[in-house]
Amino acid sequence: MIFHNPSLLFLLLLLIPVVAWYILQYGKKESTLRISSIAPFAGIPVSKKLYLRHLPFILRMITIALVIIVLARPQSSHSWQDQTTEGIDIMMAMDISGTMLAQDLKPNRLKAAKNVAIEFINGRPNDNIGLVVFAGESFTQCPLTTDHTVLINLFNSVEFGMIKDGTAIGMGLVNAVGRLKESKAKSKVIILLTDGSNNAGDISPETAADIAAQMGVRVYTIGVGTRGKAPYPVQTPFGIQYQNIDVDIDEPMMRHIARETGGTYFRATDNDKLKEIYKEIDKLEKTKIELHEYNKRNEAYFIFALAAFVCILLEFILRNTVLRKIP
Repeated sequence: MIFHNPSLLFLLLLLIPVVAWYILQYGKKESTLRISSIAPFAGIPVSKKLYLRHLPFILRMITIALVIIVLARPQSSHSWQDQTTEGIDIMMAMDISGTMLAQDLKPNRLKAAKNVAIEFINGRPNDNIGLVVFAGESFTQCPLTTDHTVLINLFNSVEFGMIKDGTAIGMGLVNAVGRLKESKAKSKVIILLTDGSNNAGDISPETAADIAAQMGVRVYTIGVGTRGKAPYPVQTPFGIQYQNIDVDIDEPMMRHIARETGGTYFRATDNDKLKEIYKEIDKLEKTKIELHEYNKRNEAYFIFALAAFVCILLEFILRNTVLRKIP
């Protein structure tokens, strides 16, 4: 409920001094009769009219309040929107090879990549998102879905050792492209994250990039790892020991994939940089929404006007019948 002239509602405040005046003056208007004793009237029941003596005044105040509301022109508002969304389908291809356990990102590359990716997913509730993992081979952990709770649960279950070790970047990329083959979204995106060079699989990254480009899939590539050497856990007879291994990311190949598909290559050397990269991708791939809002207002004063008429009519009847006063 809205009002066309809401400022007129302040007139309702004038009823407060009127009510106060009525309370103060009511006793002075009552007629009195002096008698020596009221004992003869002690057993006479109180008339029901006594309880109704203030009703005409109450009805008058209600009438005035309703008239003020009518003058303020109450209106009912009905609004609706047409919403058009340009859908984005996103496949995330994540390296889960042994080198992803290196601890140049905390607590390690794999867990850092999972945590940041989950934040990214939570920030895009309207998109279809899926997950492909790869090491020595590749498989789909979760197909495209808008059920992000299921997707995140499957993300959390990803661990090193699920598949044989290695780095089949080409296989991971082509698997993700295959998941987008039936997509009817206007924008199809792959986020490819790895910390190494392609050393396994039957399909080269360059061939996979050509397939993605032909299908109109844009690939953002992320190289994860510091520059130089990184601490890597090694199992020994004396427990887990850490040794520094060379960080070997095939950046020329990653740039080639991004360039061929219209994407961008990023290098994540620490946790903060990885978060910044996902935020940048989030900005680049925002869902476009067009809204057309409609608003319709209907006059709603009739019910208040009718109530005011009933109140004033009832007051008139009471004052001239059962509650009539004799001067």
